[in-house]
Amino acid sequence: MAKETTGKSPGRWRVFHDKFVVEERYMEVRDRKNLYRIAVGLVILGVVLFLSILAGVLQQGGLTAGDEPVRSWLLTLRSEPLTTIMIFLAVVFGPVALPIIILVVTVAWGLLAKHAWRPMLLAGAMLTGVILAQIIGRTIDRQRPPVDLMLFGADFTFSFPSGHVLGACDFLLVSTFLIFSRRHNRMAAVAGFLLAGVGIFFAAVSRLYLGYHWLTDALASLSISFVILGGVIALDTWRTARVRGEEITGTLSKADTSQT
Repeated sequence: MAKETTGKSPGRWRVFHDKFVVEERYMEVRDRKNLYRIAVGLVILGVVLFLSILAGVLQQGGLTAGDEPVRSWLLTLRSEPLTTIMIFLAVVFGPVALPIIILVVTVAWGLLAKHAWRPMLLAGAMLTGVILAQIIGRTIDRQRPPVDLMLFGADFTFSFPSGHVLGACDFLLVSTFLIFSRRHNRMAAVAGFLLAGVGIFFAAVSRLYLGYHWLTDALASLSISFVILGGVIALDTWRTARVRGEEITGTLSKADTSQT
């Protein structure tokens, strides 16, 4: 018997979606549950850490006790060669260079991989970080360290959180997850996140060294990035992770329920 047709061809969005946006991968039920647990854990960790830092900033206590000692110690390390390196890092993770890097990465990634899902996730995570930084920064309106000690020009905008550090955290953590989540080499994934951690460390130190932020500004940015990363992991897992035999549109299969 000939297959019945509706006579209606799919729309342009559906054709584009099915060809470039759809990305599915198969895994064990246990592995998918672990990804959801990691996502929830990152969100909880990020929220708790951020609220504890925020409470200290508002009350001038808690973790802010380390702000001045760290700043004073970094002042003793200043030298011309080190300042040049720190300025370079500040430019790379700054509001001009980093968006260009992200644009190049997302476009190249989409063209080479011939799909848009992961590049879209990365771009969405970065945009979310920018929006959150603007909202939180303008709401808290924390003052930066003294302007006369800034080494790359005066900056009178908000200090909390650090936009540079948040951008670096989001870019390095989210891209690392999106790359290594499709590979089955755990040691490579661990190495990838360790390298991301090194990049985040130097991005944060550069902002503190140059005199633009307090330690708690950088820690707040890291905590926000944990929340964003958790959201990306949850969304990506829900959208792409499949267990063989389940319905593609289902988010919880019988295999899941039978093992709970």
